[in-house]
Amino acid sequence: MLEKLREEVCEANRELGNSGLVKMTWGNVSGIDRASGTMVIKPSGVPYEDLIPENMVLVDMYGNIHDDKLGLRPSSDTPTHIELYKGFKNIGGITHTHSLCAVQFAQAKIDVPCLGTTHADNFYGNIPVTRLMSDTEIEDEYEKNTGKVIVDTFENINSDDMQAVLVANHGPFIWGGDAMQSVVKSIILEEICSIAIGTILLNPNVKSIKQTLLDKHYLRKHGEDAYYGQEKNA
Repeated sequence: MLEKLREEVCEANRELGNSGLVKMTWGNVSGIDRASGTMVIKPSGVPYEDLIPENMVLVDMYGNIHDDKLGLRPSSDTPTHIELYKGFKNIGGITHTHSLCAVQFAQAKIDVPCLGTTHADNFYGNIPVTRLMSDTEIEDEYEKNTGKVIVDTFENINSDDMQAVLVANHGPFIWGGDAMQSVVKSIILEEICSIAIGTILLNPNVKSIKQTLLDKHYLRKHGEDAYYGQEKNA
């Protein structure tokens, strides 16, 4: 099972590298095996084109490295990923990027407003930005506290319906059912942020989408009675 997860996480990281969302090595993808409590994540600072399943790093939910085949350190964002897996029990994969448009919202410390149906098809409402971290949180276990601040942001938000967050002054973390789904969602997030920036430039007074239209577009794809697409067994 873990070898298969290693392959999936490696493929997802390589896809992220090919997506155009990341420069240099500014991003990472992880996946989790809930049964064993083991996370697989990109090694720190390794170029995407050099990734192979064997250099994916296995880490438990306490941050301990397991089955380290090549002696590589995991991503420096590993503690953040761990806190998200602990806080959001339904997620199976996480992507972190510094993609251009999403980071602009994060640095402006502005939620991404839901302005149209492209957004509503994928995220149920405004994409939130976290509060600013305190000096103590930054100086003491920064990456772990980043995860805690994200989880705190979702105290009254359903992490199944809102699968992304912007960390203030930092950038986006995105999740899904598995590693590749989180990469796909990160591509969608960047497109939505780009559309939102253009819309706000054209009309700074633009209003958010009507709730009825948000409900229609999100729920027809993700709701209990969703009817978008084909039946899985069709």
